[in-house]
Amino acid sequence: MKLATYLSPTVTTPRTGIVQTTTDQNNATLIDITAASELLALSIPPTLQEVIEQYATAQPLLQAILAASQEGKLARATLPLTDVTLIAPLPRPRKNVMCMAVNYTEHARETAALREHGGKPPTEPVIFTKAPTSINGPFGEIEIDPAVSTAIDWEVELGVIIGNPGKNIPASSAFEHIFGYTVLNDVTARDLQTRHKQFFKGKSLDGSCPIGPWIVTADEIPDPHDLSLRLRVNGIIKQDGNTRQMIFSIPEIIAILSLGMTLEAGDIIATGTPAGVGFSRPTPEFLRPGDIMESEVAGIGTMRNPIVAK
Repeated sequence: MKLATYLSPTVTTPRTGIVQTTTDQNNATLIDITAASELLALSIPPTLQEVIEQYATAQPLLQAILAASQEGKLARATLPLTDVTLIAPLPRPRKNVMCMAVNYTEHARETAALREHGGKPPTEPVIFTKAPTSINGPFGEIEIDPAVSTAIDWEVELGVIIGNPGKNIPASSAFEHIFGYTVLNDVTARDLQTRHKQFFKGKSLDGSCPIGPWIVTADEIPDPHDLSLRLRVNGIIKQDGNTRQMIFSIPEIIAILSLGMTLEAGDIIATGTPAGVGFSRPTPEFLRPGDIMESEVAGIGTMRNPIVAK
């Protein structure tokens, strides 16, 4: 199931929808959960955050909505996807996005991280966070202010959304705590990252974490460790990797993050980026106003973010 948060000319407060895609994206539709619930006399939480928190009870009701839609009963609650604006599935997370640095071997090598660890991959994940105010939509504009940074870089990633809360979660049961997956881009101000000798500031500029276009529930992704990731700038492929190249697997990441620290429903984990980032190229490349950045994870979707001048 693809769950999204959207706005439209007549919907000015974020609402949750079930996205139904086809091979022809022009025919994709969105079922407004609130409107469908009213038509079917169901009680489903209005926000995606609440749906995640109450998924045990919400899931069968969402399935009932899908069944009713297939029977043609929800025309009044269904919109063409082209008529809505998809925003970040979780527009304002309750906590910082938790992120894994150098979690792909080739990316670690290109950033000299392997040299820092004696030529071997790190033995523990390198963890940082992005502020909630960094969240952006899957098609939102990313502003570049040269007074702030002149080295804005790209990092396509698989995002993991926690469902069932937990603390000290063993890797063997980590998948039981995953609600779903999304596409994420860890847009980074490299000059700030270098200047301040840590990641947080350079990773947390407003709008520097586009997420979306929706969350795909975990049951639809049988193997999250075999998904291709691609990043294009103006149609040119800059990153082309696969999640099987991760140094630390998703269960390992969840086990380590949850050690002594509770993971909660709606928490977002960015699992790292493959090789091909801009700053590590022979001639460093950075995003510029007028660029179009596309972030894709196979089986989930594609984001398309225009880069604009502030």
